[in-house]
Amino acid sequence: MFVTFEGLDGCGKTTQAVLLADALRGDGVEVVSTREPGGTPLGEAIRDLVLHGGHVAPWAEAALYAASRAQHVDGVIRPALERGATVVCDRYIDSSVAYQGVGRGLGLEEVLALNLAVVGGLLPDRTVLVEIDPETAAERVGSSGDRIERDGIALWRRVADAYRTLAERYPERYVVVDGRRSVAEVAEEIRDRLR
Repeated sequence: MFVTFEGLDGCGKTTQAVLLADALRGDGVEVVSTREPGGTPLGEAIRDLVLHGGHVAPWAEAALYAASRAQHVDGVIRPALERGATVVCDRYIDSSVAYQGVGRGLGLEEVLALNLAVVGGLLPDRTVLVEIDPETAAERVGSSGDRIERDGIALWRRVADAYRTLAERYPERYVVVDGRRSVAEVAEEIRDRLR
């Protein structure tokens, strides 16, 4: 199974991805935990460049994320799935669609097409969207965030709307949970709904 976690920065998705992976391992499942951008040496270099460097043009940002993802799928995700492991990934294609496609105004369909091309059409079996409102996300992240996190509440509102659009478009894949509740409550709901 291929499970991805999505949501605004500060929503708790990283914590939930770790908790799910640990719970699955406790059940005897082989789990590969990974993240985007990152997951490979090239991906980690791109992550550092995009999140902590200077200005990056929107299409350059989208292309760099897509390059990281192509390497990640080829070197980590597909091999794990082919050997029967479960992959739990913190962010995937939907992040690019939400942040660059809608948030940066490049176009939902255009960014989706780019990313589907570079991963050979590989979509997750389930995508867990941990929802919080943009104001709560900004409050949780504060002023110490990365380059994208500092881009302002208007961007975050567009991204939150994009995630809702994706959840409506792919109801068979999306599991939407309320990230305002306790970590334990959210984790329990995710496990119950993925069973």
